[in-house]
Amino acid sequence: MKELFVTVIGAGLAGVEASYQLAKRGIPVKLYEMKKVKKSPAHQLDSFAELVCSNSFRSNDLMNAAGLLKEELRRLDSIIMKAAEISKVPAGSALAVDRHVFSNYLTNIIRNHPLIEVIDEEITSLPSTPCIIATGPLTSDALFTHIKELTGEDTMYFYDAAAPIIEYDSIDMSKAYFKSRYDKGEATYINCPMTKEEYDVWYKEVINAECVIPKEFELKIFEGCMPFEEMAKRGELTLLYGPMKPVGLGKEDGHRPYAVVQLRQDNVAGSLYNIVGFQTHMTFGEQQRIIRLIPGLEKARIVRYGVMHMNSFINAPKVINRYYQTKRFPYYFIAGQLSGVEGYLESTGSGWLAGFNMTNYILNKPFVNMPRETALGAQAYYLENASPTDFQPMNINFGLFPETTGRFKSKKDKKLQIVKRSISLINQMMEEHLFD
Repeated sequence: MKELFVTVIGAGLAGVEASYQLAKRGIPVKLYEMKKVKKSPAHQLDSFAELVCSNSFRSNDLMNAAGLLKEELRRLDSIIMKAAEISKVPAGSALAVDRHVFSNYLTNIIRNHPLIEVIDEEITSLPSTPCIIATGPLTSDALFTHIKELTGEDTMYFYDAAAPIIEYDSIDMSKAYFKSRYDKGEATYINCPMTKEEYDVWYKEVINAECVIPKEFELKIFEGCMPFEEMAKRGELTLLYGPMKPVGLGKEDGHRPYAVVQLRQDNVAGSLYNIVGFQTHMTFGEQQRIIRLIPGLEKARIVRYGVMHMNSFINAPKVINRYYQTKRFPYYFIAGQLSGVEGYLESTGSGWLAGFNMTNYILNKPFVNMPRETALGAQAYYLENASPTDFQPMNINFGLFPETTGRFKSKKDKKLQIVKRSISLINQMMEEHLFD
């Protein structure tokens, strides 16, 4: 039998999920987390699984690939999904959480688990024993250099931007109003409407705002986390088809605004709201000025400004297989955003699979091939089979699934077939005790 413990580096979403899945199956874990001694530029808390950007796990709708991935993880006893349900806040059809409740719950579970030893220190090189590397998109320079030397790959990166958070009682609710798009779910989003004249003035200020420009690296922006000012520079209508889309957000009198800025509840108390889709790398002074030009936010008190930071990831098709196992070193697995996935859910899914597959590796059991017809399998298949010459992280989406057979009356019917097929496969594998 191989060494009967696993080192997990990083207590983010993937590291916590992987540690829990290992311990659940009787494998001792040494979990290293450096935040108590050294924090990255984006982190503020000492607790685990800190949500840096948004507080949303995206849609709960099963007709959305993110909703399907959540359902798979729930059925497979994901600790991250349990924490999300316990800490959820109203967010219409989306699953959003109170960041502190979420993180504290997971920290308590992991630190008090009898099979998980938490070691609060920085790791600068990998051990020569089984290890899951889940250091996230902000892997420390020393460790990333070591990983790069082992894999032989050049560094790849993109820039990620976090949206500002403001205090609820600084919002002018005589101008703003509660409503979810198309009235789906609870009316929990705050909407700040703009007329065309207001938008035109605001837009010109946005595209000319002062931004923090990285000096050392060429700016390479991940499309799924595009700063809103960069979107604006692509054309004056771009934001109207993105985060400021007014469709489905008409007022009670039937009038539809020209543009809408939405804010989503960020904590259980409802005292904090983040501006949806407003990731930014503007200077702090410009952020305040631009936000206060939005109707209803003229006196907005910003408690966290948007920040921009470099996110690192490996060239997955060259480095890992569909089990998240490195090709050159079978006792190393890579999970989370470092593995090339993008998003909270996707990181959680990679952590679940890495923890499960590492268990089989330790116990000399064959790996279980997660079908590509499932969200977990589709994501893993993409990492293994994407083009290595231009690999980029990607959120889970139905385009990653194999084609369905038959003719369908609508896209909804086609998606329904994908969902039914995925859940059926997961249930069948659970009945066969493949995940025990």
